Amino acid sequence: MPQTKTPAAGPLAAPRQKAEPIRALILGGTSEARALAARVAGDARLHAVVSLAGRTSAPLASPLPTRVGGFGGAEGLKRYLTEEGVDRVIDATHPFAARMSANARAACAALGVPLLVFTRAPWSRMECDRWIEVEDNAGAVAALGEAPRRVFLTIGRLGLADFLCAPQHYYLIRTIDQPPENDLPPRYELILERGPFTVESELSLMREAKIDRLVSKNSGGRETYAKIKAARALALDVVMVTPPCGGDARVVHDVEAATAFLFGEAR
Repeated sequence: MPQTKTPAAGPLAAPRQKAEPIRALILGGTSEARALAARVAGDARLHAVVSLAGRTSAPLASPLPTRVGGFGGAEGLKRYLTEEGVDRVIDATHPFAARMSANARAACAALGVPLLVFTRAPWSRMECDRWIEVEDNAGAVAALGEAPRRVFLTIGRLGLADFLCAPQHYYLIRTIDQPPENDLPPRYELILERGPFTVESELSLMREAKIDRLVSKNSGGRETYAKIKAARALALDVVMVTPPCGGDARVVHDVEAATAFLFGEAR
């Protein structure tokens, strides 16, 4: 009767190698980037780093490793992606961070690294809204006109100097960080505050300051939309700066699609 031989001790085949985690770079600084970081933190399939430009002095904490500061343009970003072996990049920067987004497109295209833009959808104009849409801050200044106005200026800290050429207006300025003193117009009140805001608080603020025109970037999202609702309720004109062109990269607006991209899943 044939005997069954027991295999000799020792490995018959090379041990199965554990898959290397996907290496990803998330260009952050937005609530979308924080939501994505919270979704993927702790997932062993992924090694992700969040990059912040450093323009906000006290950024909100991220559950992922974080680097702060620029890369040195598209060439510097290319070096970083190469040295770190980055497999995928998600651009979750502010919709108006045009330079960083352009650098990301150039660097990823040069290296063949997949790029996804994860951003909030811009606000849509409602029938009762009184929007004056402009392409940039210069257009916003022109839209304010020559007659003195009481302006609620909510474009952030960067770009305030563009309004120095219209000193006849009173400006209620709201930013997260303190702007440079030389960027502030002669007649202003400064509020250092981070959203989200309520419609009730925005209505109260605009009424007390006797605001007759709002200047805003169309950055989308829910955190600062209350000011748009308040302006609508008060029948105020809104000078709305439209977001820059985002190029031909794929764009998504939800965290599920961004997560699927990181793990190479079709969606």
